[in-house]
Amino acid sequence: MPLTVVCPGCKKRFSVSEKFAGQKGPCPKCKIEITIPSLEDQVVIHAPESETLKDSKGKSVSKPILREETRFSPKIAAGIGAAVLVVLVLAIILRSSESIPTIIPLLGAILLAPPIVLGGYTFLRNDELEPWDGKDLLIRVLACGGAYAFLWAAYWYIIYNWGLLSLPMMIPIVVAMVFAGAFAAYASLDLDFLIAAVHYGFYLLVTGGLALFIGIEMFAK
Repeated sequence: MPLTVVCPGCKKRFSVSEKFAGQKGPCPKCKIEITIPSLEDQVVIHAPESETLKDSKGKSVSKPILREETRFSPKIAAGIGAAVLVVLVLAIILRSSESIPTIIPLLGAILLAPPIVLGGYTFLRNDELEPWDGKDLLIRVLACGGAYAFLWAAYWYIIYNWGLLSLPMMIPIVVAMVFAGAFAAYASLDLDFLIAAVHYGFYLLVTGGLALFIGIEMFAK
């Protein structure tokens, strides 16, 4: 094992063979006489022992868990973009129609829910938590999207039975919808409650905006 030597005169650092341990000799740079440290004077720094499981030979048998970043997925972005494009085309077609069936806004709320829920989750999820993926993510997206669509269905049911509501009358209903939607996102996607409210608010804004764009009356003027 080579010995590390630091010249006390010029401070040059160099290595010598351990066979010269304890001997004296000139510095290769400034030529002053220096003493090679003995083997006992060498300081050896040992790496800390790993706390992972080891086999009978002392080798680690466990691997560190690597965190996978899924903040942005080109496939998800492409799917959401395609869904938005299809919805916009259908909205333009429906806008030119004289009469719009009541089922249209409900179908739109159902079809838009999964891509909006998935897209919102990829951007709003907590980075400190491992992301949901695969089958687990699909189930949670469908559950959250179903809750979102159900809230719209409940609103249309109120309108069907009570008639169009004025804006002041809509405020408590919208507040209740946002609270319920935020709870659905909080429970299914592990979002913070305020972030979950933003998540549902975005869905509400998109679907409500499209309904108004098509020409569906949502409240009394």
